[in-house]
Amino acid sequence: MTATLVAPTVADYEASADLATLLVRTSQDGALSVPAEKLRLSCKCAHCTRARFDGRFPEQFPGIAITEIGDLGYGLNISFSDGHNRGIYPKPYLLSLAGDDP
Repeated sequence: MTATLVAPTVADYEASADLATLLVRTSQDGALSVPAEKLRLSCKCAHCTRARFDGRFPEQFPGIAITEIGDLGYGLNISFSDGHNRGIYPKPYLLSLAGDDP
C-alpha cells in the first residue's frame, strides 16, 4: 500500500499583535508566518502589476502593517496601512510565500 501525501492547506490565520506579520496555521498543524512587507511586495493585483511594469513599484514598504483580512474561501484579501486593499492572496500562494526565505 502506498502512502498518499497531502499538501498542507491554510486552516486558520490572523495578524500578529503588532500587525507586522500574517500568522498562518496549516491543516498539518504547522505554524508559518509572512511579514506584512513581504506580502505587500508580493501583491499580484492589476494595480501592483502595472506599477511594476511601469517601473514605479516601490522596492520596500518599511513599517507597513496589516489592517484587515478578508477570507474569500480560496484566498485572503489583505488590506495594508498604506491604503492598499486590492490584493487577493490565494491560499497556496500564501503558503509558498511563507516557505520562501525573506
